[in-house]
Amino acid sequence: MSRADVPAEQSRARAAQNRASGQSGASAAQNRAPGARGGAQAPGSGTPAVRTPRALWTFGLLRSELVTTFRRWRTIALLGVLAAVPVLIGVAIRIETRDGSSAGGGGGGGPAFIAQVTNNGLFLVFTALAATLPFFLPMAIGVIAGDAIAGEANAGTLRYLLVAPAGRTRLLLTKYATTMAFCLVATVVVAVSALAVGALLFPLGELTTISGTRISLAEGLGRAFLIALVVAASLIGVAALGLFVSTLTNSGIAAMATTVGLLITVQILDQIPQLHALQPYFFSHYWLSFADLMRDPVYWDDLVRNLGLQGLYAVVFGSAAWARFMAKDITA
Repeated sequence: MSRADVPAEQSRARAAQNRASGQSGASAAQNRAPGARGGAQAPGSGTPAVRTPRALWTFGLLRSELVTTFRRWRTIALLGVLAAVPVLIGVAIRIETRDGSSAGGGGGGGPAFIAQVTNNGLFLVFTALAATLPFFLPMAIGVIAGDAIAGEANAGTLRYLLVAPAGRTRLLLTKYATTMAFCLVATVVVAVSALAVGALLFPLGELTTISGTRISLAEGLGRAFLIALVVAASLIGVAALGLFVSTLTNSGIAAMATTVGLLITVQILDQIPQLHALQPYFFSHYWLSFADLMRDPVYWDDLVRNLGLQGLYAVVFGSAAWARFMAKDITA
């Protein structure tokens, strides 16, 4: 979290504390009403009712986190970089193929589907997602997730947020939901940018699938949308890992650097042949399985493995983040 974000974060946290104090004051006034002893009582019982945070507060906290996250200059810069990647790929392919040669030098090099881009601009969507998924998208997610808790602690706003009736569990879930929203938005930004550039630089029309069958442009757009959703879902494991790392330190920069470092390390290990027995358990191993959605019929085996593996990582590291955050001594 940059220094420019600190005043806004502190104002948001203090506003949440003031709203919480106002709600607590109103509840205390009701409890002091005649006939109320020891707090509000549940109907038909003599035991005090426990006041729980209202659902409206949860949605308000989520909305506040979403607005705060997407208004940061860092977030806007990350989305801008992601949107620029399809533009660079499209322009490079256009320049390379202006003399009639094939994209990728004719040797099949480059990201998946790159050779088909000149025939149909919709393939630029698949190429851009294949190019950004190994590094750019996970790096952006790692920055947002790594800063989720550690950034608040570094700015001195974490204690203010915990004063509100959200509690640690709700705050952690809200942070994770915000990170997942960024996953979806970042993937959609790449896909929309690639679709716009592909439509401007290359023709659009019927698509030829990997299996050799022809599908209409409308069906191709539907598959592109489904692929974008699968790519976004492929990042939930990274989001949970980054959130867990964020609970281990009070330095946002350290959490972001550690998360990105782990991403790079895992992807390097995934390329070492001697580790083939472990590679199916790396969260990045099945990332490019979204290409199977361009087969006819669709191959679901690796897609299901990918989504199941991401869910496993989300459960394991999400639980670890919750356990760490619940026991964490909040000093900032």
